[in-house]
Amino acid sequence: MGSQQPQHAGRLRLVGQREHGGDRPPAGPAAPAGPPTVRGSAAPAQAAAVPAAAPAVAAPGGFAEVLNAAIEHSGLSLDRIRAALAKQGVRVSVTTLSYWRRGRSQPERATSLRAVHLLEELLGLRHTALTSLLGPPRPRGRWVAQGPAPDGLRVEQVWPGQTELGEVFAELDAPPAGQLERQSIHDAYYVDASRRGHLLRMRQVVRATVDGVTRHVVVHKADESTDVCPEITDVRHARLGRVRRRPHIGLLVAELLLDRPLALGDSTVLEYEVKIPDSGPTTDYGRFFAGPVREYVLQVHFDPAAVPVQCERFDRTPGAETDRHREPLWIGASASAHVLTADQQPGQVGIRWQWE
Repeated sequence: MGSQQPQHAGRLRLVGQREHGGDRPPAGPAAPAGPPTVRGSAAPAQAAAVPAAAPAVAAPGGFAEVLNAAIEHSGLSLDRIRAALAKQGVRVSVTTLSYWRRGRSQPERATSLRAVHLLEELLGLRHTALTSLLGPPRPRGRWVAQGPAPDGLRVEQVWPGQTELGEVFAELDAPPAGQLERQSIHDAYYVDASRRGHLLRMRQVVRATVDGVTRHVVVHKADESTDVCPEITDVRHARLGRVRRRPHIGLLVAELLLDRPLALGDSTVLEYEVKIPDSGPTTDYGRFFAGPVREYVLQVHFDPAAVPVQCERFDRTPGAETDRHREPLWIGASASAHVLTADQQPGQVGIRWQWE
């Protein structure tokens, strides 16, 4: 991540900070006793030019506490911080910054981690003072979550930390888990010339395990760097029913009403598209499986004008924080890569890539 540090970090830290003098805010109360201040490498040479001294922040509870204390000390509003990051080419919403400082979420994607490096500079912290407090990313699917099957995972395991999801499921009176058995899932994910994932085309073949199945609930969530919800369009072999949005966390929960009620053993095909909100360059797509699926196909289609230099498949077991398996993938003349799995078990499978 060191290569992602801004070239004018010293100038970045000056944005919105108060000069020395009578208008400088009084120092806040002493931080409670706890572990010593996290120290990384030596502060950059430009640190001497920072008008407000870097805060001596203790780390009693980790990333959120250190970030919150540094923001309070800086006197910057979240909107000014957002604007300063945007000038460096990193877009992070005010809602996301608020969630980070309150501990409701933490940065995970590459764009968000670059934002954290910039925050260290902007807030006058030592290099790695924030990044060293981040644990490994949570294993999770990025866009589509399945309802849990009896022998699969619970909703909270599919979407860890998303407490509002259970409330939305209750509001929609979501059908019991396991009513639809997934026979086949095909995801086609499209990345445009600006390196942004903008469209998901999804096709599922499902079979009823009970009589009278009439609907299916799906979940989509935007990346943490945006507070705009994804949107379901072009539904086929079903129609869109009730939709619940939570823009502050980019969450969409939608009800698909089947073309006809399914009796035990009946099958149907569900197809729809998802318009993905812009959250900057994309480097991965993965699906988290709550229950077993007989066949899963994932294709990632790149614009011919923006083909990655490297691409790989990754697999994770449920609850794991590291990859269980990786293998390189060939990007063909069609500027696409794919994976195929048979008898996919609960866990995660996906494709990640590098642009340079």
